[in-house]
Order: sequence, then C-alpha cells, then structure tokens
Amino acid sequence: MKQSLKLTGLAVLLVAAGPAAAQEKIKIGVITTLSGPAAVLGQQSRDGLQLGIKDLGGKMAGKDVEVVVVDDELKPDGAVTKAKGLLEREKVDFVVGPIFSNILQAIHRPVTENKTFLISPNAGPSSYAGKDCSPFFYVTSYQNDQVHEILGKVAQDRGYKRMYVLVPNYQAGKDSAAGFKLDYKGEISEESYTPLGTLDFQVELTKIASSKVDALFTFMPGGMGVGLVKQYRQAGLADKIPVLSAFTVDESTLPAQQDAAVGMFGGANWAPNMDNPQSKKFVAAYEAAYNSVPGTYAMQGYDTAMLIDSAVKAVKGDLKNKNAVSAALRKAEFTSLRGDFKFNVNGYPIQNFYLTKVAKRPDGKFQTEIVEKVFSNYGDRYAKDCTAAK
Repeated sequence: MKQSLKLTGLAVLLVAAGPAAAQEKIKIGVITTLSGPAAVLGQQSRDGLQLGIKDLGGKMAGKDVEVVVVDDELKPDGAVTKAKGLLEREKVDFVVGPIFSNILQAIHRPVTENKTFLISPNAGPSSYAGKDCSPFFYVTSYQNDQVHEILGKVAQDRGYKRMYVLVPNYQAGKDSAAGFKLDYKGEISEESYTPLGTLDFQVELTKIASSKVDALFTFMPGGMGVGLVKQYRQAGLADKIPVLSAFTVDESTLPAQQDAAVGMFGGANWAPNMDNPQSKKFVAAYEAAYNSVPGTYAMQGYDTAMLIDSAVKAVKGDLKNKNAVSAALRKAEFTSLRGDFKFNVNGYPIQNFYLTKVAKRPDGKFQTEIVEKVFSNYGDRYAKDCTAAK
C-alpha cells in the first residue's frame, strides 16, 4: 500500500544512509484515497502536491524532500494503522491528508498527539475548527460548511422563492443541507435524502419536475453525481430548473458527465480559469504532466507543498522547535494559486469563495469556470471558539 513518489528529473532521496542522513531530509507522509470510485480525488491531491515539490526542485531549505504515500482505502480503522506507520516507522515530519472527513477524524488524534503536523488538503470538518482546534492541525481547503453556504447565498441573492434539496442520507449530506440553509431564507419545497450510493434518481426527478421550484440544490459526489447529472439532462430538466450543486460537477466528475453537466453551477474557492499568473502556470503544467484538468483537490495539494516549504524555509530547515514551525505555518508566507490566503486562529483559511459554472473548452475538455465572487475574505463561523491554537 505504500509507495514513494519518484519525481521525474529530481534528486529525491528515498533511502537514508543512516541517522545523520535522515536528519538532512524533509520527510512528508501522504495519506489519501487511491482506490475505489473516489480514487480520482486522492490522485488529484497527490499529484498537485507532487507537482509543487517538483517546482521547488525537490528541495526545501536546501534539504532533499522524501514523500511517502499510503492509500487509506476509505477505511478509518486501516487509516489509523497506516498513519501510525508513517509516524513510527517512517518518522515523517509532516502528514498530508486525507480527502474524506471520516478518515480525518480517525487519524487526527494519533497524529497531533504525536506532535506531528497534520495538514489537510481537502477535509475540513467543523469538529476541529472550534474548541478542539490544534496548533498541529492546518487546513488548506476550507471548513466543510462553506462550499454549501455559497449556494445558499446565491439562491437567496437571485430571489429563488422555492428550492428542492436533494442529498445523500448520511452525515455529510445532512451537513450540506444545513449549510445551504444558513443563508437561504426561502421555502424548501422538499428535502429528499437518498441512500448513500444511489445511482437511479427517477423517483426524485419526477418529484422535481412537478414541484414548481425555482432551482435544485444538490450534493452528490462521485458516481452519484455522474448518475444524477446525466439523468437530469435526459429528463429535460437541465434547461428548465437550474442546478446549484456542491461537489457534484467538478473536475473529478466532468470527464464522465461531459456535455450533460454544461451550464450547471457549483461553489468553490478556485477554478481552472482563475485569472492570476501562478494559477495559469499551474494549470498548464498540471495538464501537461497528468493529461487531465486540475480541480480544487489538485490546487489545494499544490498549495500544501508551498505552505510546508514556506515553514521549512522560515525555520531554516530546523524542525526540532515545534512552536517555531507552527508559527511559521500559521504565517502562510507563500503565494497561493487562489490569490489571497491567510489562516484564521483555528488553522483554517480566510479566503474568497466563488460561484462556478461548467463549460466546454475549445479543446473539447470540460472545466468549471468562475462566474462571480460570493464571499470575500471569509472565515468560518467556528473560529471564535478556538482557544487552544491561539
């Protein structure tokens, strides 16, 4: 399950000659989902980090970087074992990951209680954003609620009077509906909670068609989103009832959804058409290296590499002083692909959020594109309860 990333053209030290050599490396453990239907998410996150290290010349503060990758297989118990392996056997300086919040909740305590820095390039549950925040935990994505909040704010601002909510019946689905309703004050005509893994939405589509709603809000990640979007288009609803979605139409699902998703809306902290030099360079390099369009998973992985580099440089490669490393991480002195970025007191970002729309590019590939900025310099609502990391 473990593999060491061999970065093309880089002198990445994979085997230490002894204790002295081990001290001269910066060692990063990556734990992410690399098998099953959600593997594309973990692959993008891993590849984004890998590209960042490549752009750094395979070094941080003059020291070689070693990256050790393990597959969490979306199994919390197994993830704990693998995380402990990164800490005890590999003796990594940083743990990067995971994609899913249930995995994060499993590995958070073992990693942070070991006083090893855990940096999440995707999962951002509320449980560690408030009173249980930690100086050893940082998030380069967002607090989970925020992406759903974007769509609620858009629905409210656009004057949608009646909404249909369609989400899977598990904790993340319930949280997404709650997040949507934070800013949306109109009528929810119906909330449909489908079994996790549902691929046939004919019953729900019939209800939506007859519901006389202004728009649909949905959170259907992965294969569920692929099935929903294709069936929604086939039912003739896509041109009648707008779709506001979270993690349903993005660069992980668009290769399968293709034309069926064009015109559907999403929410994000970045998109491949972000208009700044560093983002344009990243997108071109990522597509050249991996022959796919990067999504937020890849962007956040890349930013994680740059965040770690900024901290290692600030302490001149000396990672023994944990307080100094934590302070350097909190400063986040790097150029984010998304532009403005800083950490709140809880180690979660303060950043801009956008409404995105699916488009087909002239080269035939599909991507999300920024339509409008919805929130500026937005920090999550749990940070006020964080005291341990202040």
